Amino acid sequence: MRSCTIFSRFSLAVLLATLPALPQAPPKLQALIITGQNGHDWRAVTPVLRKALEDTGRFEVRVTEEFRGATSATLAPYDLVIVNYFDRNNRNLWWGDTAQSALLDFVRGGKGLVIYHFSVAAFNGWTEWEKLSGGNWRPNQGHHSPKHDFTVEIKNPNHPITKGLKAKLTQSDDELYANLKWQPREDYRVLASAWDDHALYGGKARQPVPGPGLDHPMLWVSEYGSGRVFVTALGHDAPAVSTPTFQVTFTRGAEWAATGQVTLPLPADLR
Repeated sequence: MRSCTIFSRFSLAVLLATLPALPQAPPKLQALIITGQNGHDWRAVTPVLRKALEDTGRFEVRVTEEFRGATSATLAPYDLVIVNYFDRNNRNLWWGDTAQSALLDFVRGGKGLVIYHFSVAAFNGWTEWEKLSGGNWRPNQGHHSPKHDFTVEIKNPNHPITKGLKAKLTQSDDELYANLKWQPREDYRVLASAWDDHALYGGKARQPVPGPGLDHPMLWVSEYGSGRVFVTALGHDAPAVSTPTFQVTFTRGAEWAATGQVTLPLPADLR
């Protein structure tokens, strides 16, 4: 009886050894959200950004509220950095040369960066940040009408981030950024834009708004060295980063920045 049991176990082991190995899920992308200062409610938004990424199953996300003192070794474990940070126009809140150089080296070396919403207003005077950003909110260059529902129109349907998305997406109760300071046009690629209806300003726009309205970039990408940068101007607050339009474009933009590809499926109502 004992010999039969041993034989059965041996036979089972041989059978299992001959079966094809089950495909393993790819390792999760390691992402770091840098936050801790902003003119917007970073405390409410950051958990929503983190959850959106982790719910895809592609990301493992950590958050730091203090990036000053960071080095290249700090960023070495990560594939992606998401910046939800604004220095409140106070240079004392900049990260410092070592940390800022570490971020540049991280992206330049082939990793990914996502710049979220009002982070385009950060670091006025840091030339390399402006190159990373493509477009920036700067004094007398950047404003928005009151929050409202608007249409995000895909301008580059062939990019991995936007491929398969409907041509027009609705973004609810959000800020539509306009009149940013832009880098040379060849340094970034617009993926999606929105129409800034000048009637919504009620004559109180911070910068001149001639005519009935203008189209402004909402999503764009750039390369920096061997790395990839995705920028979203969408997502003023927690409800605005919870919309399907924001979450789908944000998570796909994050995956592209980290890997150069997008594998995340599109929900049926956005394709």
